[in-house]
Amino acid sequence: MELKDIRVGFIGFGNMGKAIAMGLIKAGMPSKNITACAKDWNKLVKNCESMNTIPCRDVYESAYYSDLVIVAVKPHQVEEALEDYKEVLQEKAVISVAAGLGFDWYENFLDEGTQHISIIPNTAVEVGRGVIIREKTHSMQGEIFEKTNILLNSLGYVEEVDDNLMEVASGVSGCGGAFVYMFLEAMADAAVKNGLSRKLAYKLAAEMIEGAGSLAIASEKHPGELKDEICSPGGTTICGVSALEACGFRNAVIEAVDATLRKW
Repeated sequence: MELKDIRVGFIGFGNMGKAIAMGLIKAGMPSKNITACAKDWNKLVKNCESMNTIPCRDVYESAYYSDLVIVAVKPHQVEEALEDYKEVLQEKAVISVAAGLGFDWYENFLDEGTQHISIIPNTAVEVGRGVIIREKTHSMQGEIFEKTNILLNSLGYVEEVDDNLMEVASGVSGCGGAFVYMFLEAMADAAVKNGLSRKLAYKLAAEMIEGAGSLAIASEKHPGELKDEICSPGGTTICGVSALEACGFRNAVIEAVDATLRKW
């Protein structure tokens, strides 16, 4: 089975839904295999036209033509969005990207026997470089689970996580992207302040972040060791590290992740 053989329906087609859809298309899923529904019909049509996917009037229509249904509305909207469509969902399989709604919640809410799994992706799925954490407990079986794995693996790196650690993992891989973009923007601001063009500053900072992440993964070295390899005695880098430490950089990052956990 290949990605082109899978049909997907989106319930909600905002930033995350669109990112997933675009990632699937870039990975080889035909755009005609993707349906979507959302409250704002005019906005939905515009978004679907931009990637040649199929807009649907309601959840039933989107789910009917799909193998897998991706719930991509905000967590507080899930119950209202799905309440009247449990019967059709029972014949499909539900993939939820709604933070905070895990296996137990869906098991109690959906009709008995509905196959479902909860994931937290990040927006880098749009370019096939996403990080997707997948709840360990799920009710997927057989061919449906095979299709789910093909779909998720086409979008990036997938990691199965214990149910009670989903929120911690999402604070790093899900929310963390925003923190990295803030760091990238600050690096670029510093470069512009000192004479580089904005375009070049963003490019250098983004390439540096991508390279540093790739090296950390490939080398499997401790991040402190990689940092030390760049810091020459009395050199420019250690002076910058010292400035970050003086400003509470590490603690600020820890506090940011802690803040995401308090929101769950």
